[in-house]
Amino acid sequence: MLKPVPLTDVKLTDDFWAPRLETNRTVTIPHAFKECEDTGRIRNFEIAAGQAEGEFEGIYFNDSDVHKMIEAIALDLALHPDPALDQRLDRLIAILAAAQQPDGYLNSYYTLVEPENRWTDLPVKHELYIAGHLFEAAVAHYQATGKRSLLGVATRFADYIDSVFGDDRLVGVCGHEEIELALVKLAEATGEQRYFRLAQWFIDRRGSSDREYCQDHLSVREQSEVVGHAVRAMYLYCAMADIAMRTRDEGLIGALNRLWEDLTLRRMYVTGGVGPSAHNEGFTTAYDLPNDTAYAETCAAIGLVLWSWRMFLLHGRSEYVDVLERALYNGVISGVSLTGDRFFYVNPLASRGQHHRQPWFGCACCPPNIMRLFPQIGAMMYATAVGGSRAAPTTSNDAPAVVGAERALPAVLYVNLYAASEATVQLSGTAVRLTQSTHYPWSGEVKITVRPASEVEFDLRLRIPDWCETASAKVDGEELDAERGEDGYVSLCRTWRPGDTVTLKLDIPIRRIAAHPQVAADVGRVALMRGPLVYCLEAADNEGSVRDMALPRKADLKPEWHPDLLGGVIVLRGKGLRRAQDDRPDLYRPVPDDLKTDATAIPYYAWDHRGPGEMVVWIPEITALADDRGTEEG
Repeated sequence: MLKPVPLTDVKLTDDFWAPRLETNRTVTIPHAFKECEDTGRIRNFEIAAGQAEGEFEGIYFNDSDVHKMIEAIALDLALHPDPALDQRLDRLIAILAAAQQPDGYLNSYYTLVEPENRWTDLPVKHELYIAGHLFEAAVAHYQATGKRSLLGVATRFADYIDSVFGDDRLVGVCGHEEIELALVKLAEATGEQRYFRLAQWFIDRRGSSDREYCQDHLSVREQSEVVGHAVRAMYLYCAMADIAMRTRDEGLIGALNRLWEDLTLRRMYVTGGVGPSAHNEGFTTAYDLPNDTAYAETCAAIGLVLWSWRMFLLHGRSEYVDVLERALYNGVISGVSLTGDRFFYVNPLASRGQHHRQPWFGCACCPPNIMRLFPQIGAMMYATAVGGSRAAPTTSNDAPAVVGAERALPAVLYVNLYAASEATVQLSGTAVRLTQSTHYPWSGEVKITVRPASEVEFDLRLRIPDWCETASAKVDGEELDAERGEDGYVSLCRTWRPGDTVTLKLDIPIRRIAAHPQVAADVGRVALMRGPLVYCLEAADNEGSVRDMALPRKADLKPEWHPDLLGGVIVLRGKGLRRAQDDRPDLYRPVPDDLKTDATAIPYYAWDHRGPGEMVVWIPEITALADDRGTEEG
């Protein structure tokens, strides 16, 4: 079983992620705390605790936003100790503890509005979902601070839930998955295996209704198509992977593999966004991937990152990190502004200028979800696997082969994500310090300095992203074979000494991407990528409109670094075409000559920072597929 390197053992020092984590800490978290206070989310707990007068305010699942915020703060405290914030969090946890009922139940909506109706509307009212986010927050708080205040609240609630649900008690599953994966975390943090068994029970009970919306239409082991609400699906698959990793349940593993293939080959946007439809916040039919109406909820992209990471830990293959990286660099970070205080709930791949980030939402699941993901990025950079054993080869012509003889295999260290950083990893009982130097994702050159406490043999595996066709690697200046292995990694197995240096060069060309021909919205169009980044045309860079533009297949594109634009970005510049305006009413008319124009593309994550304007990811290759300039939305 692969294990991630703890987030506290990785420090990001780059100019891409480190500033985002700092903005998350200094802007987004305080912003969310104030919103939770101003919108009554925290006051609901105070009223339930008898510390304030009033009535419940907001949506019945609003408690979960507070729990996710607490988790985000706890994870940030693990990276940046802050006594003032720690004390503020202690006061908030005390309010939650006071609101907890004598039997362990904690839900401000039901305590204040429907105290007699607990567990009577599992498909809709999110009780177990809310509990799950409390459990995740409690585990993060305990691991970050060593305090058991919130963990005690969580275990009392979990014990109560365990007493309520079971084959001989209440049988049912939550309409929004979350508690399943949270119970696995709680079991590992506390050592209480009842919680793990309860997670298995909830997973095994799915399939008792015809509700595709919440993936309750089939037994999880029978599912092959990704259906229903996108966030719920991602959380379910995370829980299935968590259990499969620990039990090696072949039924779960088979289902996960089928679902992964269905999602990534038929239902995922080029940005890593998932869930095209607003009507169910989720999936429809295969290859239904519209652009203007794309839902692609930020929470769903976050869920895909979390599931991708678990699939990598389950299988040890780079294809899962490729999808993780795609979603992270595009579908996730587009969901928060560069200033950290504006958010997208949905992430379309085209806009006529009407779609903008908001400071908060009535259903505010996305902002605190981003907040809690960002501190975890460092924990996805590396993973380790202990060495096993294999048959030992004969080492001498004079020595007879020994039947059944084995030799120990070295430990394995996977390098999954590239970013300037420092990390400490334990391998074969030896502490190994790693320093990454790189300007990724703008540059494909990565330098890794290895400093073990003493000489140690291990297998260093460097991920070669799926977008990279050519790579080279050197150790201390010596050129090595950089061929991608079957698992998607270059394997460098040797005895490492303090100061050894690995230089990896990833070819990072501009690529034109075509969609599967069954994706009707993208026929005759291309998307642009450079490295892990998806690009888009935005009106601010292209004379005020982009939907009337085309990019011929032979158009030459060049990358240009702009340090003062959108936090520092590489833009792609070349020559495009504009569709000539033709306002005549004739049914048939001569084809006018196209207008040549400059074309500038920016990273998709950075759009909508410079005022209203059009945006497109999928660009026509001929102007016949472009809009007339100035066309209004129908």
